[in-house]
Amino acid sequence: MATIDVVEFEIGGGEHYAFDIHLAREIVEMIPITPIPPGAPPYIAGIINLRGEITNVIRINELLSLTEGKKVEDQKIIVLVSNGNEGSGIGIIVDEVHAVNAISEDDVEQIGENISSDINGFIKGIIMVRDVENSGKEGLVIWLDMEKILGDLITRHQG
Repeated sequence: MATIDVVEFEIGGGEHYAFDIHLAREIVEMIPITPIPPGAPPYIAGIINLRGEITNVIRINELLSLTEGKKVEDQKIIVLVSNGNEGSGIGIIVDEVHAVNAISEDDVEQIGENISSDINGFIKGIIMVRDVENSGKEGLVIWLDMEKILGDLITRHQG
């Protein structure tokens, strides 16, 4: 039985999401974001200088048309592995990072084609969490296809 490593995080007022850990380079504390000029899409928060590298920062909740939750003081930026986006990195703002989890393919449900939504094309599946031994919690985590989301984002800016 194959397992997949994902980073689980929270956005939009308590909803849990995850994406493949190999796409995450690092997780950093929130730092001041330099706004970019007016006219940029609302999901672009701005840019940061992360150890000499300019990193574009995206509000993932806005990009996915999710409701914004209550303002969280401890927001984090998950910096993604950069691959071919002209050298500048991309970071996404999340409310909280929970854990890196190894999930079994048996714990992933595919989304039915009959459910129509803009976000549907960006979802790999729903992870059923059964962590009864450690935390006693059970729940659902939406597994995002971050490569597809970023690919769509780059295509939008080139088109």
